Order: sequence, then structure tokens, then C-alpha cells
Amino acid sequence: MADQIQQMPKVQLHDHLDGGLRPESILELADAQGVTLPESDPKALGEWFFRGAAQGDLPKYLEGFAVTTAVMQDEESLQRIAREHVEDLSRDGVIYGEIRFAPVLHTARGLSMEQVLEAVLEGVRIGSETTGTVARIIVCSLRHMDPAISLDSAKVAVQYRDRGVVGFDLAGDESGHPPADHNDAFQFLRQKNFNITIHAGEAFGLSSIWQAIQHCGAHRIGHATRLVEDDTVPGDHRGTLGEYILDHRIPLEMCLSSNLHTGAVTDLKAHPFPRYLREGYRVALNVDNTLMSKTTLTREWELARELFSLDLQDFERIAINGVKGAFCEHSLRKTLIQDQIVPRFRALQGDAS
Repeated sequence: MADQIQQMPKVQLHDHLDGGLRPESILELADAQGVTLPESDPKALGEWFFRGAAQGDLPKYLEGFAVTTAVMQDEESLQRIAREHVEDLSRDGVIYGEIRFAPVLHTARGLSMEQVLEAVLEGVRIGSETTGTVARIIVCSLRHMDPAISLDSAKVAVQYRDRGVVGFDLAGDESGHPPADHNDAFQFLRQKNFNITIHAGEAFGLSSIWQAIQHCGAHRIGHATRLVEDDTVPGDHRGTLGEYILDHRIPLEMCLSSNLHTGAVTDLKAHPFPRYLREGYRVALNVDNTLMSKTTLTREWELARELFSLDLQDFERIAINGVKGAFCEHSLRKTLIQDQIVPRFRALQGDAS
């Protein structure tokens, strides 16, 4: 099935722009911009990012982003990186991808958040036109920052809702930074009928997921690895939070490799993903950060097959879950399922029979 996985139409919902740069591009941009790097060879640089990330600790995992964002401070670089990101999605078999990043992290040299966003959107547009992969942007804010920055970021996201921005995310270290601290931003987004996803239940427990949904109005949850702790109902497999997420079809953006690297799980064989899938949660598989975790979506799907014995029907369900959880317009979701996912998986099933 390894060859088939490469051919499968994939959907990517949880994918950080600044965690997915090509090492070659980092080297070229750093040389042009006078940025000092820890390595001068593409392979060695990629390994440096991976070694730093794979320490079983989320704050350590995040340290490498200071290097990638350092070369993402001008419009030309941002456009190039966004274009290359879409090209890499297409090469990985992704037919629809949502790419997230925090514009505020790219204003160190004087760009406004609007200028940052326009450069990234232009790169996405070019990449989509040349590859056929449809891509959209999710604007992030960060938990440890002033909540006023989150509100400003939310306003910028809504400003570009007709230009390719489809959602807003709160990312960063969960510990000590509850999502409810940023309620002004989420209240604004809810008033504007804008899509919300929040990193929750990765480095912190159930209260983080609960706040994301009940206080902040999240329509999707990033990771939700620790939702398995909600086993509080005698004789059942889940508590009231898990039941609510299941009943309301709140999508869970699952990431295998990065959960191991950040310490969200200590053994991939014990990852809750197959349980969520088996119990009917709307789960999708994602890369999180291709550079930091040295992975691709094809590799994540291969891991899932190796670890959990998934078959073609499972992968089709994962792809459809991804589309149903996507923040793009309903007409596009319908087209992706009917014109791409279903017929292409039927063809793969025919080849396997």
C-alpha cells in the first residue's frame, strides 16, 4: 500500500508555514539577508532543526521557529516561501491545504501585518495556479503575547476573508496561557461569523480543550491529544466533553510525529488517533511542521498504516473528514469530495482488487 498512499488525494488542515521551509531556501535567503545559521549544508541544517525539535518538550520544539522567521521578514521572501509551500503540498498529493502562520512574527523589519499577509497570499495564489492544489490561509496569534495583538490579528484575518484567509488560530505553549485570555479576539471573530481553530490538549489537559470550545467558540481543535483523559462516565468510553465534541462533529486536527517530538505522547503506538477514528470522531491526519518533524503528509499516513493497520477505506474516511472539517466554502468541499476523493479512491480500490 506504500505506493498507493503516495497517490491518495490528501487534505491538510494543520500545517505551519514557518515550520515547513525548505532547508535550501533557508540557506539562500539567509545568505542574501545576512542571517547567521547554525549549519551551512542543506542536509545538516535540516537535521539541526529536527534534533532541536525532537526532544519531547513543546517549548524546545518551538525554539527553531526563531531561525525560520528570521528569513521571513520581507515581501519577496514571504512570497517565495508561500509559493514553495504550495508546490510541496502538491508534490505530497495534497489536493486542498490550509496553511497557518502568525503575520505579527514577520513585522520585525517594518512590514505591516497587511503587507505580510498580502505577500503570503500572492505566493499561495501563484503556487495554486501552477500546481492545481487549492490552498487557503489561517492567521495565527500566539498565547504568550498581549491579547491586544490577538485582536489586531483577528481583525486583519477578517479583513482578508475574501482574499483567501479562511480562519483564525491561537497557537504556542499552552501551559500558563489559557485561551480565554484572548476572548476579545474570539468575541470579535464570532460576531463576524469567522472560522476559529485553537491548539488545545497538546501540552495541557482537558481544561484547555474545554475553554477553547466553550469560552472561545472553536470550530476545530488542533491536536486534542489529551482528550482521552475525559474517561469520566462509568460504563462508557468518554465523558461529557468527548461526547460534546463527537455529537457536534467538531473536527480534530491530529498530528502523529510532532506529538511524539513535543512530548504530547511518549509512544506513537499509544497515540489516541486510532481510538478517535474508531469511535467516529471527525479526525484528520496532518504534518504540523514538515521541517521541524522531518516528515510529509505521505509519511504521516504511512506511519498510521504501519502502526494502526489502516486500509483504503480508513484513508478515504480520513480524507473526507479533512474536507468536511475544512474552512473553505461548501461548494468547494462538495467538489473535492465528489470529483476527486471518491472517484480516486474507487480507482485505487479497483487497482487493489
